[in-house]
Amino acid sequence: MRLSQMWNRMYDQFGEAYAESLARDYVIDALGSRTVEQALADGVGAKEVWRAVCDTFDIPASSR
Repeated sequence: MRLSQMWNRMYDQFGEAYAESLARDYVIDALGSRTVEQALADGVGAKEVWRAVCDTFDIPASSR
């Protein structure tokens, strides 16, 4: 998954403003207790980050 695809899915699921806030502020255990932005900066792949977001927020399989 490309980074742009991950962001498009984030925006589709949460709206642009909330997706950016979530990525900046919400710590996700599955990402090693990092935020989306921290995980991406540390080299975690976009696909892994998106899966962690989906699991954390119970995103339905049809939207994954």
